[in-house]
Amino acid sequence: MIQIQEKIIIEAAEKGMDEFLKVFTDAYLETLGGDITAENMDKLNGYQHTLLAYRFFSDEVNEGGFVQLIQNGYGGYIFDNPTAKALKMMGAKGVSKILYKAKEIFDAHRAELERETTDEEFTAMYVDFEQFDELEEKFFYLEEEETALIAQYVDENLEDFAKIVQ
Repeated sequence: MIQIQEKIIIEAAEKGMDEFLKVFTDAYLETLGGDITAENMDKLNGYQHTLLAYRFFSDEVNEGGFVQLIQNGYGGYIFDNPTAKALKMMGAKGVSKILYKAKEIFDAHRAELERETTDEEFTAMYVDFEQFDELEEKFFYLEEEETALIAQYVDENLEDFAKIVQ
């Protein structure tokens, strides 16, 4: 079980919900050796995977959208697992809907979206898959509120996300 010191959680919470959640996902990444692989997936439980998937989703979409998220190898991790369902259970219904719609696009074009690309081909994918644009805009609009709901869920269910130690 991943252990996090209570004082670190409190300090992060005082800085805001993003920092609060980052304490958990940083601990997960440290346990995983920096990234998720088929070999280390069993080190996290379902709640922890959901929170880590949300971090990858949020970071990647904010930086470069769904195309970047998928090209950086996180498509399968997010779309092939019950991430959307779990986030809905945590109260993030808007993000859940976005993920379900993005999964439809991903599933229909998976081979093309996941293939190795040159920089030019990667850039062209933003035009080829502009159906992601509307979903990204919806996420930017909902992100703060939905992240707050996830943070509240984590705070109310800490034992599912880490063992809190003194």
